[in-house]
Amino acid sequence: MSTQASVDLYWLPLGAGGHSVRLNGRVYELVAARLGGRPAYHLYHSALEIRVPEGRFVVEQAPVPDRSGGERGVVVEGPVGTRLTARWRLFRYEVRRWRDRSIPDIGEAVDSPRRLTTDVVLARRLLDLVPSVPTLTWGRDESRAGEMWNSNSVIAWLITRSGIEIGSIRLPARGRAPGWDAGVSVARRREASTGARRTAEGGGRRGIASRRAHGRLRRAGRL
Repeated sequence: MSTQASVDLYWLPLGAGGHSVRLNGRVYELVAARLGGRPAYHLYHSALEIRVPEGRFVVEQAPVPDRSGGERGVVVEGPVGTRLTARWRLFRYEVRRWRDRSIPDIGEAVDSPRRLTTDVVLARRLLDLVPSVPTLTWGRDESRAGEMWNSNSVIAWLITRSGIEIGSIRLPARGRAPGWDAGVSVARRREASTGARRTAEGGGRRGIASRRAHGRLRRAGRL
């Protein structure tokens, strides 16, 4: 495959560059660990850097800072917390496909980048999928996947849907990425639904063709 293509995954500590978010994340993880009877882990947020012959792109989910989304390569937005307040920017997130930019706070990334593929077809497919990311409510489990939808869900959904092998991806030591499994689950449901629909459509077309052939034979007196 062409060496002009690559997909790199970055693990950034939750709240990188923002002390309040990081503190809140630690408190959340301590409470979740206590309730789950398990050790506390370091929480991570994920982002992608994609290179294709046409250029380099950053793909990530982030809060909406202003109305200039087009300048940041924003392709979709979704609600935060509840859809009832999504009219206000504070309660929306955006998914960016940002050309020739760098991941914010990339200097804090841990055990990164992780090279996922150098296949130009897979890299382009992932880029093409970004506008079709599900705009589920951030912080909620609307998909009944067992955990909340967030930035990790978006990245995991894109990797899974693109066809890149996701099962071998590992987090940094003692790390956890809330929402990752939700993205994988929702993507695989979509794949299963699409496959079932194609099978049904194919069966329907074959049935119509068979009936038409049967009719032609009857008219020809061969049946």
